[in-house]
Amino acid sequence: MDAKKNLVIDILALGAYAVVANPVFTGIAVHEWAGLGLVVVFLVHAAAHVDWAVDAVRTAYRDPSWVRRGNLVLDALIVVGFMVATVSGLMVSGTVLQVLGLYAPGYFFWDPLHAIAAKLLLALLVVHVAVHARWIVRMARKGKGDDELD
Repeated sequence: MDAKKNLVIDILALGAYAVVANPVFTGIAVHEWAGLGLVVVFLVHAAAHVDWAVDAVRTAYRDPSWVRRGNLVLDALIVVGFMVATVSGLMVSGTVLQVLGLYAPGYFFWDPLHAIAAKLLLALLVVHVAVHARWIVRMARKGKGDDELD
């Protein structure tokens, strides 16, 4: 996929996350349902960057680069944080689980875990955007860039 389309997908994904991550603005019910929708957004984002991810994994040890390894570790931490936030969010859900006729015990475990995972995910995403800031600026200025992220 070309770099400009990647940037558009990235901006839409970050915007969707910003909305979903703020239940104060959306209300809890919308936060929960939109959070499930964010899984689809995440998968589209991951699919847009699958070539980079495959190349990064393949070359991480053959042609070591601290930048590439660092990006790979950061991305892996984001995936783990996203999955923990998603699963723990489902486990504390008062709307989604109820509609599905389910109940999850352990609220006092899942709720703090969800809060911590969400905050860590936000911090990791801020770092992710900062790490790729050169690519973002290059794309915004020229409207073209490398398919490979910095």
